[in-house]
Amino acid sequence: MKWIDVRDIAIALSEKHPEVDPKTIRFVDLHNYVVDLPEFDDDHTHGGEKVLEAIQATWIEEAE
Repeated sequence: MKWIDVRDIAIALSEKHPEVDPKTIRFVDLHNYVVDLPEFDDDHTHGGEKVLEAIQATWIEEAE
């Protein structure tokens, strides 16, 4: 899974962290959750603010 796989990442986060409210997550925590996913295999430094915003928005959609 790469940073561009926003929907796949959001689904994986939703499944792995059902107790987390994606509306209130800090980007530092979100970044750590993403790079800790076992399927994630990309450069950890490429997770910028725009990508994290997209992941967060998609995770919110998945959680609803």
